Amino acid sequence: MTRTHRLLLALGAAALLAGPGLAVAQSGRISVEIDQAQRVQLRGPAGSVIVGNPEIADVTVVDANTLYITGKGYGVTEVVAVDPIGRTVFQSQVVVTAGDGAGRVRMWRGAQSTEMACAASCSPSVRGTSGPAPTSE
Repeated sequence: MTRTHRLLLALGAAALLAGPGLAVAQSGRISVEIDQAQRVQLRGPAGSVIVGNPEIADVTVVDANTLYITGKGYGVTEVVAVDPIGRTVFQSQVVVTAGDGAGRVRMWRGAQSTEMACAASCSPSVRGTSGPAPTSE
């Protein structure tokens, strides 16, 4: 095999490997703490972004290749980004957790709870007061 043929074969193999890379989705799980954001760099430009449950996570599109996923509520949802012709460039399960709990306290008054944000002192968080506590049967 001549040097030119080997070069063309190597370039062709590289093109085959690189071309489908845009269509292949990133997968796995992303863990985000509630009220925190995590940056996601896409393998290719996104045309649309879909969030399974927007009460659990929110996505901010910075540019065609960069997303920020923000934890809004505890739980698991899925985020999918597709390119302008519908190929998946990103797909991941997003797990929103409480994290280490630093700086947060939940206070109970009877059956009502209030989430507090604490530093040098504590104040009610923007999450405010939850409904009544679950009852055991």
